[in-house]
Amino acid sequence: MFEQASHSLKMRDVRITDGFWGKMVQTVCEKMLPYQWDVLNDQAEDAPPSGCIRNFKIAAGLQTGDFSGMVFQDSDLAKWIEAAAYSLSVHPDEEMERRIDEAIEYVAKAQQQDGYLDTYFTIKAPEMRWTDLRDCHELYCAGHMMEAAVAYYEVTGKRTLLDVMLRTARHIMQVIGPEEGKIHGYPGHPEIELALMRMYQATGEEDLLRLARYFVDERGKSPNFFVEEEARRGTEGHFPQNISLGLSYFQSHLPVREQKTMEGHSVRALYLLCGMIDVAVHDMDEELLQACYALFDNATQKRMYVTGGVGSTSIGEAFTADYDLPNDIAYAETCASVALVFAAQRLLHVHADGRIADIMETALYNTCLAGMAQDARHFFYVNPLEVVPEVCEHNPDHRHVLPERPAWYGCACCPPNLARLICSLGSYAYSMDETTLYLHLYISGSAQFEMQGKKCSVSVETWYPYDGRIRICPRGGKYRLGLHLPGWCKSYCLKINGEEAEALCRSGYLLVERTWQEDDTVELILDLAPRRIYANPMVVHDTDCVAIASGPLVYCAEEEDHGKALHLIHLPRQSCLVRTEKEMPGLGRFVGIEADALTAALPVPDALLYGDCPVAYDRPVRLQLIPYYLWANRGKGEMRVWLHEGEK
Repeated sequence: MFEQASHSLKMRDVRITDGFWGKMVQTVCEKMLPYQWDVLNDQAEDAPPSGCIRNFKIAAGLQTGDFSGMVFQDSDLAKWIEAAAYSLSVHPDEEMERRIDEAIEYVAKAQQQDGYLDTYFTIKAPEMRWTDLRDCHELYCAGHMMEAAVAYYEVTGKRTLLDVMLRTARHIMQVIGPEEGKIHGYPGHPEIELALMRMYQATGEEDLLRLARYFVDERGKSPNFFVEEEARRGTEGHFPQNISLGLSYFQSHLPVREQKTMEGHSVRALYLLCGMIDVAVHDMDEELLQACYALFDNATQKRMYVTGGVGSTSIGEAFTADYDLPNDIAYAETCASVALVFAAQRLLHVHADGRIADIMETALYNTCLAGMAQDARHFFYVNPLEVVPEVCEHNPDHRHVLPERPAWYGCACCPPNLARLICSLGSYAYSMDETTLYLHLYISGSAQFEMQGKKCSVSVETWYPYDGRIRICPRGGKYRLGLHLPGWCKSYCLKINGEEAEALCRSGYLLVERTWQEDDTVELILDLAPRRIYANPMVVHDTDCVAIASGPLVYCAEEEDHGKALHLIHLPRQSCLVRTEKEMPGLGRFVGIEADALTAALPVPDALLYGDCPVAYDRPVRLQLIPYYLWANRGKGEMRVWLHEGEK
């Protein structure tokens, strides 16, 4: 399993130029990141004050005041720095780099003499440092700032933030660990595990690896650290509502090697999984890796929405039971799908498995992208698959479901998380081992790499996922291309220099090997014919329903195109699904799907609530579907992914 693991290409060696993702990355760099900078500085007129950068200034002694925001408010700035750092590699910008340096200056000055860094406790409760690892997110915030430090160092070579976070890591090692006199604990919100591994990979400092390994292996052991910590501290804390959710909420109910089902808070669970994979790969720990696969498979084969959303309940933002996937009260936090992409990428480095690449694509193109509006200034935290605005407004069970994207959130973890994913997308598109360059995602652009000591390159031209034609130009000598062949693709055509060719398909990848010449081209044409998706019969919420997809994109119906009562639409089983290229205000250029469907007449206002006459679905309607990620860009209205399917 570990004999020929692959690794991502370096960010500076990948360019995303045009096509679908070129425009998306440009939007994030030019609009989203500057807007988020204004929000973090409390200068965005349409968003509530964040207080995030102000907190760092207060902790640094640059101004006076009280702490603002959540106990983990520091992480918003950390994720923004990471995203902005990545943006410099794809979209160089002197002003953006100046802003990052300014932010890092505040962070460095806020660090305490002993290396401690957390503005909440520095400002508000210095005597309570490290007394509540379960709820207070000190390690979580440190982890995100570590990731930011590594990203900025790798892109620019600047070490200021990296050195700050190395001091923080050394401070943590003095306080937490297996040695006598230290806290024998771990974070309530995993994140530092994967961050320490990234710091280790950037610096080679073995102590970082040992601490990451300790956090992974200590979790869930008996006697349980969180139980003992609460006994010392008392039940009062920052999030008392989480106590009743039990140890599984924190993934602390069992040692990680014994966990078989994905439990608890979805983002925590998936960040932990990422850290577990990193440690397992470094240590070549087969037992730990198998636990990782078991958790990933449970999450994606029994607890994932068709859109790649995970975490179905708002109570604890958590996983529930196998096949419990309600559409109208789905939580499916944007951050959770971002974390699912993180985990999938890591597993693809262990083994190029098309099934895992399919999951990465599904989460990326659907729930992740739905997390931001097309103006890049409004964001979804929750990603339902069915919305009726009046119900959301009046039913408390649906209050977390919003029919429109807000400008910001009090808990604003998702917007900068999405930004850092999109700006670093080049590292998800490719990976390589000693003999093969793998293309996991088809993104227009180019990449530079070395294969067996020789400088090589590859360029890609495509409008995927709206067009199945992918033109690839490999250069630099003899090596193998591993081209992801999605599981949904029923037919494809592979051409080399214009001539149809055959290739070995292994684990969902077409393997094409030759000595590449300067004028060689590879063309892969994927069949994007619209298809129907049916849920496992155990998913009671989708009984007698169908979802429509084309390529990796899942589609939905909106009130804007059909009026109210989308639940009355029935799509006959024999109706032909037709792809249509469109351009609409608020949506831009996209490919929609149309079909002939049936609906029922709306009842008159004084109709009986119950009666003895069946509903007649006999009114023809032209069904208009748009990609799920584009919903809620044309005003407030109903939305529905799963449609009732009729026989006729």
